[in-house]
Amino acid sequence: MKKRLAPPPITLLDKYVGDDFHPLYSTTVRVSGGEAAHGRASGIARSDDGNLELALRLPSALGGPGGGTNPEQLFAAGFAACFHGALNLLATRAGIALEDATVDAAVTFGRDPVDGLYTLMAEIRIDLPRVPRATAEELIRNTERICPYAKMARQGIVCVVALVR
Repeated sequence: MKKRLAPPPITLLDKYVGDDFHPLYSTTVRVSGGEAAHGRASGIARSDDGNLELALRLPSALGGPGGGTNPEQLFAAGFAACFHGALNLLATRAGIALEDATVDAAVTFGRDPVDGLYTLMAEIRIDLPRVPRATAEELIRNTERICPYAKMARQGIVCVVALVR
């Protein structure tokens, strides 16, 4: 019999006290260029543990062939999954049942009026059926405070870009 998947423990909500960033998990995804020698247009994305391997394709809306995923979809998936998870942890701690809760993350790639280049916009839409509106709004506000993707979107992220060779 297959073991049933369980949600993470609510102890993940325990506050950390320390002076430095405390890493809990790290992963690496490598993108190679593929047929067009261009990661976004024809790349292959592979995770270091082998659990992720997919073809990247430029969406038809940007002049590509479509037929694969793209960075915006991957970011939206991560954002929605993280927000949904944080939402569920907070609801569990508060004794609120979230039956059929959904989180949609819409990520839009577009032109940046500040520098004329590119930027992303994200919109998160949450559906919490059978949860009173005031309770749902408070739960969502609190989730925004703890979801790392929401914090990154609001505050930025430490990012190091380094040449390896």
